Amino acid sequence: MIDLHTHSTASDGKDSPALLVERAVKAGLSGIALTDHDTVSGLAEFLEAGKNAPLKTVPGVELSSRGNNRELHIVGLFIDPDSPVLAAFLEKMRQNRSKRNEEMLIRLNAMGFSLTKEEVEEEAEGESVGRPHFAQALIRKGYFKTSREVFEQCLKRGKRAYVPRELSSPGEAIAAVHEAGGLAIWAHPVSQNGGGGGRSHVKKCLAQLVPEGLDGVETYYSQFTPAQHEMVSSLAEEFALLPSGGSDYHGGNIPEISLGIGTGNLAVPDGLLAALEERWLAKREEEEKSS
Repeated sequence: MIDLHTHSTASDGKDSPALLVERAVKAGLSGIALTDHDTVSGLAEFLEAGKNAPLKTVPGVELSSRGNNRELHIVGLFIDPDSPVLAAFLEKMRQNRSKRNEEMLIRLNAMGFSLTKEEVEEEAEGESVGRPHFAQALIRKGYFKTSREVFEQCLKRGKRAYVPRELSSPGEAIAAVHEAGGLAIWAHPVSQNGGGGGRSHVKKCLAQLVPEGLDGVETYYSQFTPAQHEMVSSLAEEFALLPSGGSDYHGGNIPEISLGIGTGNLAVPDGLLAALEERWLAKREEEEKSS
């Protein structure tokens, strides 16, 4: 099995990039991708840890975008961590995230929660600071017992402290991944963060994303039902997209999701990684010929 959607301490995961590789080996995975939010800062450690490990380590990233009035996440696989175009895109995203964090802090203070920017940043080991770090800071100060409570009462969409992010279009996110030499994958197309909805919603989005250069879609995901897996898989075939998948592992920050197996019923076949790598190599050859 493989897991092509994971997070580390470089964004909102609990495990270091090196520990993530160690856990993947113990889980018996044959391949793993690190896809942190808005940052590639953990990839050097991740790839170094994978050099002598008995599995394939894939450099990746997860980019948030907005399309069809919904938030859509684009995972980049096989990216060049040193791409200057991607670096500029990520810096813009982090600046927008910082503005959002400032507004959320103001709203939380107005709700009676004494919290500072420094206290939130102390919870983040990487450069990407988000809502999970706010939740951990509030728990540490004794206001809540679990992250779920924080989100349900304060930080979830529609709650008093929630602030929407200023996001790029899906096309811009896909272009940034391609500029970094990677494959662009639509993550969790029917999960809550990915937009929800059924077949008609996914098909409508794909009709817009495919002309933008989308390479694949996550047909395997921790929260998918068997029916959702079959639905997304059939649409991937209809649109000639590569299937991908992963757990969206965050370690102890989302303890109910385990590496490789999600909530217990996830099994992403390693044949998917072989097909993705084959497409990636073919694209690289085409680009070299045209350059």
